[in-house]
Amino acid sequence: MSVLVFAEHDNASLKGATLNTITAALACGGDVHVLVAGHNAGAAAAAAAQVAGVAKVLHADAAGLDHALAESNAAQVLAIAKGYSHILFPATAAGKNVAPRVAALLDVGQISDATKVVSADTFERPIYAGNAIATVQSADAIKVITVRTTAFDPAAATGGSAAVESLAAVAEGGTSTYIGSEIAKSDRPELTAAKIIVSGGRALGSSEKFNEVLTPLADKLGAALGASRAAVDAGYAPNDWQVGQTGKIVAPQLYVAVGISGAIQHLAGMKDSKVIVAINKDAEAPIFSVADYGLEADLFSAVPELIEKL
Repeated sequence: MSVLVFAEHDNASLKGATLNTITAALACGGDVHVLVAGHNAGAAAAAAAQVAGVAKVLHADAAGLDHALAESNAAQVLAIAKGYSHILFPATAAGKNVAPRVAALLDVGQISDATKVVSADTFERPIYAGNAIATVQSADAIKVITVRTTAFDPAAATGGSAAVESLAAVAEGGTSTYIGSEIAKSDRPELTAAKIIVSGGRALGSSEKFNEVLTPLADKLGAALGASRAAVDAGYAPNDWQVGQTGKIVAPQLYVAVGISGAIQHLAGMKDSKVIVAINKDAEAPIFSVADYGLEADLFSAVPELIEKL
């Protein structure tokens, strides 16, 4: 029995989510193979070969795989799917774009957002915004799984010595074409990979105050900036900063929640953080129920004072 991991990468290196997914794959049992599909992605394939626990790297290289189009990647996975008992994807935007296509075309049920591998056919996943955990057993011959990466430690990036095997790239289906992309540039860490996150809520009152109050704190801590859905909906912060069930799922070493009440939607996205610090003037705010440290105070005076102390 072999397990296939779909690697998320930028053609030059592996994304951190791939390492977490490899850890989940190792728990499924059997040899772990990693598929690196891209264009001029030899460096990413070499990096995958160094990951501890990986038995083989399958490298498919073609111009049509350059921009990680879901249709092309799904076709590449399907070309080799029959040889595996499990196919794992990180539960990122990229992974969740490919996995359902693969599951549908294999005519199997997808197990989404797996947080624990109980056995080779049994998995845990959160439901009801994380308020309950479902234990799911699959009888499918090929199990297609997306992995909530925050639930698994990353595999060691070094220590492995897997062989890299070249695959014939599957011809493009022609159903989609890459036109272009607009990628926001930031000197801050990527939100889902950051070790420290400073998040703001609707209580900040405006985008100007959001930046004025939180940016200096994030700069002091070397943190990424996040926001609640309410803050994003109000226009205080961009969509890609949203943390929560309908945003990004994060689990940093330190999560600082400023002016966030702690609606269930938000808690679902950050409650696995190692240390949670909450600043809110409402003593009854639900965020205090998950916080390791809570400060009942006016954020507009507490945060500048905290920055001064740092």
